[in-house]
Amino acid sequence: MTVADADGATTTVSPGENNMVTKFTVTNSSNAVLDFGLAVAQQTGNAGAHSNTDSFDATNLRIYVDNGDGVFNSGTDTLVSYIDELAADASKTVFVVSDIPLSLATGSVAAVTLTATAREGGTSGSQGNVVTQTSGANTSGMDTVFADAGGATDAQYDGMHSAKDDYTVFAAALSVIKTSTVINDPVNGTTNPKAIPGATLEYCIIVSNAAGSATATGVTVSDPLPSTVTYVADSTYLNGSVTSGVCNSDGSLGGTFSAGTVSGTLSNIAASDTKTLRFRATIN
Repeated sequence: MTVADADGATTTVSPGENNMVTKFTVTNSSNAVLDFGLAVAQQTGNAGAHSNTDSFDATNLRIYVDNGDGVFNSGTDTLVSYIDELAADASKTVFVVSDIPLSLATGSVAAVTLTATAREGGTSGSQGNVVTQTSGANTSGMDTVFADAGGATDAQYDGMHSAKDDYTVFAAALSVIKTSTVINDPVNGTTNPKAIPGATLEYCIIVSNAAGSATATGVTVSDPLPSTVTYVADSTYLNGSVTSGVCNSDGSLGGTFSAGTVSGTLSNIAASDTKTLRFRATIN
């Protein structure tokens, strides 16, 4: 039999994603109907499958046999530990499905190995016994001779075959800067205002995504205010822009203020892009 990486490339994932798929093909190259026991193993370090190096483990690994459409769907594909009754010269697509931990940097790699072991004698719906070679001289019946090649982690002529595939993380790389500007005070107005009691401050939280990073989605900003200031109602603006490190007076009115904390969710932040959350407070 043969097990082969059906993707031909790494599977790109983001930190925290679930049900991510690597795709294999298992082929019965013998001249008999066989079952194939399936096992998936994590790699610990060393070379991955696609000119990269394993550096983390995915979680919750599962194996599914495709229903024939070549696309993973947990509702229509079958969660299995073996391929049942695979005809001679036939192939099955097998999906290894896993979850990706959250705290990972771009370029992190998780390599996985799928191994298929030839089994025979089981009826439809039950797994047969591990195939063994015919010992001794040629017999009058059907002799079994292993002809499998060495795989990713198994030897030649061992009645099994294995192949690698891997996941590569493509993550957002966010940085945050908070600035404050005195807008006015009760003595000087807007002319050279000072941070004195009664003055209005404008805070701006700048969120930037580094060049070459994945788009950041679902970015929520929360800023608990100290007791020395009072939030100015309806002063929060989201998704503003920055010019030369200075926040512009733009964006859309939004966000919330609750339990002393200003919060808001920004739109997706692409690589090399910046968005802001801006609001005002007065000094007590």
